[in-house]
Amino acid sequence: MIALLSDYTLQTVMMGALLIGVLSGVLGSFAVLRGQGLLGDTLSHAALPGVCIGFLIVGGRSLEGVMAGALFTGVVAALVVVFLHQRTALKMDVALAATLGLGFALGVVLLTYIQREAGSAQAGLDSFLFGQAAAVLRRDLYPMAVVTALSLLMVILLWKPLKLMSFDPAFAAVSGLPVRLLEITLTAMIALAVVVGLQMVGVVLMTAMVIAPGAAARQWARSLSGMVLLSALFGAIAGVVGGVISALAPGLATGPVIVLTATAIALVSLLIAPHRGLIPQWYRRRHRLQHTSTDRILLTVYELAREHGDWRYRVEQGAVDAYHGMVTEPLLQALVERGHLQPVRHMPDEGAHWQLTDKGLAHAEDCAARWTGGSRLRRSEPVG
Repeated sequence: MIALLSDYTLQTVMMGALLIGVLSGVLGSFAVLRGQGLLGDTLSHAALPGVCIGFLIVGGRSLEGVMAGALFTGVVAALVVVFLHQRTALKMDVALAATLGLGFALGVVLLTYIQREAGSAQAGLDSFLFGQAAAVLRRDLYPMAVVTALSLLMVILLWKPLKLMSFDPAFAAVSGLPVRLLEITLTAMIALAVVVGLQMVGVVLMTAMVIAPGAAARQWARSLSGMVLLSALFGAIAGVVGGVISALAPGLATGPVIVLTATAIALVSLLIAPHRGLIPQWYRRRHRLQHTSTDRILLTVYELAREHGDWRYRVEQGAVDAYHGMVTEPLLQALVERGHLQPVRHMPDEGAHWQLTDKGLAHAEDCAARWTGGSRLRRSEPVG
């Protein structure tokens, strides 16, 4: 293992994946918060025609030319998305989807043309679809490091405006912040991050690197700063672990393995994160269900009937659910089986309603006297 980690190529891949993971994690956090999950997908697919245009202009598979073309079309796509969202009636997701489809279709057409006309000169150009981490050289890490450092510096300098824009863009605009310029700047930075990761992760998979770490961090963090730091950490872990796994299993493409690792981190976070994870939420619901006795549910129905002065008042299930903060239907059904409640219809289009029985009223009165010292409900016929 130590000998493997000392391999020059693996070290280069790991350092590149680390930089991409941190950069995409930090910037992707803002895309996740703003509900722009398609943004990374749109910009990465829009970079494909830029790769082809750069190849045609330079006349070969020059990394600098290809990256410059990808950055150009990525930024153009970002500006198109912002323009469509702000100047037309289209919603953001529609603008993103339209730009994504147009960019990728144009890229595939250009790639097909190059493969037919350029001959052997285009060899390996299609690797930008899925990435080719082994082709990353040590000198390629320097522009990655510069872009990462500049992007992190921009986030630090624009922290407060970006934070306000992410949570309340309307208030940010009223406060005098240049929201439109901030949106363009943030989108351009995400486009730059996508371009940096193209060679290693590829057009198709780079979207996951933008979204997955931020989505995972969102489950754990309770503040923006915590989310951004966790997202950067998750992105770095995905990059390094994915690189090592692909090296340990020869034949596995590094880019897809990195994306699978990031997706696994997001999936685990969705399941076990303490506050928002599915398993903890299920446990809390079960805990509340187990610790909310049927007598308390019956007492709630009784109190609602008492408030209306009618022991045969039809209580809506939604009111009982809202009071206890849980789905109470299983407990209500248990009370029906005991003869304390009976299901009744109130109005055709309304939800389930429940009514006290004579036995349920007597038991509820005893519970009320024992627990709350409340007065007994006057037994009257229902009004109307």
